[in-house]
Amino acid sequence: MTPVEPHADGGGKWLDAHYDPVAGLHTFSSCVDLADLSGDGESRLVVGDLGSGSSGMKLKVYRGTALTSESTLLDLPAGLVAFFMDLHEPRIPAVAVASGPCVYVYKNLRPYFKFTLPGLEVNSLEQDVWQQAREGQIDPLTLREMLESIRKTAEVPLSVRSLRFLSLEAGDMDEFVQLHKQQPIRRQTVITCIGTLKKSTADEDGVSCLVIGTESSEVFVLDPEAFIILSKMSLPAAPTMMDVTGQFDVEFRITAACRNGNIYILRRDFDKPKYSIELSSHPVGLVRIGKNVVVGCTDESLQGFTQKGKKLWKAVLTAPITTLASMDLPTRGFQAVLVGLANCEVHLYQDKNLLSIIKTPDVVTSICFGRYGREDGTLVLTTKGGGLMVKILKRTAALDQREGAPGPPASQSVRLNVPKKTKLYVDQTLRERESGVAMHRAFQMDLSRLRLSAAKSYVEALECSLTPMSSSEPLKMNAVVQGLGPAFKLTLNIQNTAARRPAVNLGVSFLYDEGLYRMRNPYMRIPLLVPGLVYPVETFVECTSDKGISDIIKVFVLHEGRSSPLLTAHINMPISEGLTL
Repeated sequence: MTPVEPHADGGGKWLDAHYDPVAGLHTFSSCVDLADLSGDGESRLVVGDLGSGSSGMKLKVYRGTALTSESTLLDLPAGLVAFFMDLHEPRIPAVAVASGPCVYVYKNLRPYFKFTLPGLEVNSLEQDVWQQAREGQIDPLTLREMLESIRKTAEVPLSVRSLRFLSLEAGDMDEFVQLHKQQPIRRQTVITCIGTLKKSTADEDGVSCLVIGTESSEVFVLDPEAFIILSKMSLPAAPTMMDVTGQFDVEFRITAACRNGNIYILRRDFDKPKYSIELSSHPVGLVRIGKNVVVGCTDESLQGFTQKGKKLWKAVLTAPITTLASMDLPTRGFQAVLVGLANCEVHLYQDKNLLSIIKTPDVVTSICFGRYGREDGTLVLTTKGGGLMVKILKRTAALDQREGAPGPPASQSVRLNVPKKTKLYVDQTLRERESGVAMHRAFQMDLSRLRLSAAKSYVEALECSLTPMSSSEPLKMNAVVQGLGPAFKLTLNIQNTAARRPAVNLGVSFLYDEGLYRMRNPYMRIPLLVPGLVYPVETFVECTSDKGISDIIKVFVLHEGRSSPLLTAHINMPISEGLTL
């Protein structure tokens, strides 16, 4: 491919090879692939074109800048992959197009095989209702009421026929019933994503199995020759994107982004996910770089995870993500992520480091990087308006140079001007080296004395009941002082923390300076304390001194007839205002 009107872009790393703004390609990254379909060493561009969305769906093949082949598709393509299905020579890959409930396999660009997903279980109550309608036992209005009731209560969803019937107006129901009542009821799922998995070897031209994700939250692995289901796995939600690595006969991992906003990782010999990744927002792109998974989310962020779900990094982007693709250059040992943004830019990220920015004339909808023609480093883009853009990576491009990369600033790598070691520092270091054992023993001795002193104080507090929680009885108390003075309201909140046993025969006694304060009830009896409830005990305190001083009032909770308190609290009385304890 000869570059046409080359000019530097993305920091001088890319050359413009081709741009056709009216190519009429409307597709996504999952429907674009590069493959050598003729065995001549030149890779072609294979595109599943969405057309207008309701018509004009086609499988298109480009060689260089020219459209060489196109085939009509019966339904919207959900994904497209090129894979080797046998060991025959010459080694020419087949193309599999997922569309609706079927996978269409093309060999030598001609229809070769059609695989249809197995049908789903049909609701037995739904079958009985349609049987009654077929025999004329119920009218369309009754049929609608019964189907509505089944849809609300049944575990098995209704078929497409019943759902279409429920959406009709009353005048169209009879015609619909007469047209469809003789046909058997079927429930058919559709394909949401497709990928490939090497069968037994990791060679580039090794035989690959097809991996299919369905709307019924299932993942199928298909045999590449007989197209029978080799493995069936289930997910908590319908998968929308997949990345597959490994070999089916050895070990493999299927990373699936699902419609519930989570990512699940399936492994060999497990029919359910082994690991899961919970995201803060829904994923819009998923690629695997080495052993890590890179996810683009709707909150304008790019995040990296390990294959076990541990978050590694997060990069905040400047615009919403439109598409995501991997960039793999085995000749340079380079792997990165290409991110298409809604602001007409394509960013190249290695981990969270921004390496290059490509400006585009329109919003990019699909990205594919690989060998195109005879150029290994070719970037193929399609735009929202249907344009086709081809760029070539310069052989002299420095891929390790960052362009405005987020993360640590450049000044962080500058070495600090550490002052030279002073004589005091050197002497201290020598002392620590020579007397390390003695210093450690002195430290352990001081630590032991501190622990002993703390333990003695704690035991003394428990024995004298100097804490708001009792060690002998399951009681807890706190006190609150209210008022600005000279009259105060004193409230004690007492709680029985036992599980079942109530507390009885308790009283509260107050000890205070009678020259400063006067209390109406210096001793009060406490009623039976039910476990778990908080009982407020209130009394009033009057300050009789005009010297502007305050003192402590001691509160004792004790059993009637005993002098040893169960609980003790010291209340700091305020001088004029404020609440303190």
